[in-house]
Amino acid sequence: MNVTPSTRTLVPSFWSRLRRGSRIVKQAADWPKFAGEDWPDRILTETVTDLLHEKQGRAIARWTLTNGAGKLIVFLKRHYKLPWVQGLLATLFPRSARSPGLQEWEHLEWAKAAGFPVPRAVAAGQFVGPFGKLQGFIAIEELTGQLPLHLAVPLATERLEPAAFERWKRGLIAELARIARELHRRSVFHKDLYFCHFYIDESLTRTVPESWVNRATMIDLHRLGRHPWLAPWFRIKDLAQFLYSSEVAGVTARDRLRFWKRYRELWSRGAPGRWMELFIRWKWKLYRRHGARKKRKVA
Repeated sequence: MNVTPSTRTLVPSFWSRLRRGSRIVKQAADWPKFAGEDWPDRILTETVTDLLHEKQGRAIARWTLTNGAGKLIVFLKRHYKLPWVQGLLATLFPRSARSPGLQEWEHLEWAKAAGFPVPRAVAAGQFVGPFGKLQGFIAIEELTGQLPLHLAVPLATERLEPAAFERWKRGLIAELARIARELHRRSVFHKDLYFCHFYIDESLTRTVPESWVNRATMIDLHRLGRHPWLAPWFRIKDLAQFLYSSEVAGVTARDRLRFWKRYRELWSRGAPGRWMELFIRWKWKLYRRHGARKKRKVA
């Protein structure tokens, strides 16, 4: 991805930062052509209502921008009120990413450099101060024409013949196991490794591709983190989340066993053993219990 250098507006002293604030913004090379050169001054107040979802001081909405050269569609995530402690830390350490948007930008940059298929972030930043206030945002290009797996797999069940669907699943399972293993061998964990956070092109629900490599795009990396000392625990959480969220039409117990077997086979050494499988099953049951409680509350 072609990214222009970061733009930072920082005042020299701590007391000036505390009273006046500071900001960090980042952008892809083509972003100002769609958003305008003054976009950092408008990004938090811009009216964006398409697919708007608001909750607890944050909002996400779909934003369509056009210019003479074409169209750019992004999902704009904005955090209007973040914890004061994080604002204070951002004031003390003005080059650090303390807002979820700027952190997700860094995580996406790392993932892309490491070879993972992820969406393109086109702008991100954080606004610090005055006096500990912290806000942030990120704009991520829409995966146009793609579907999350919890919708794509049931759709493929309907569109493909049974034998073709089985081949389709085997290839997809191998690719998802590869992505999980590539993350985990680096002691990096998604922390929201759900089916809905993998997208594939809608056209793939109609055919069996020759190769699934890099055909499943991983999204929502704002919680991504490296934890070498706590790797077993976070591996258990990631895999339990994934298996729990795979409970959709078209996915069977045999498919989950195939995923687990493939995941283990990819480790030349240090493959998770029986004890980890037991802990994953335990955590999986906890997620199922929690999900059932939420459904009862909604009902």
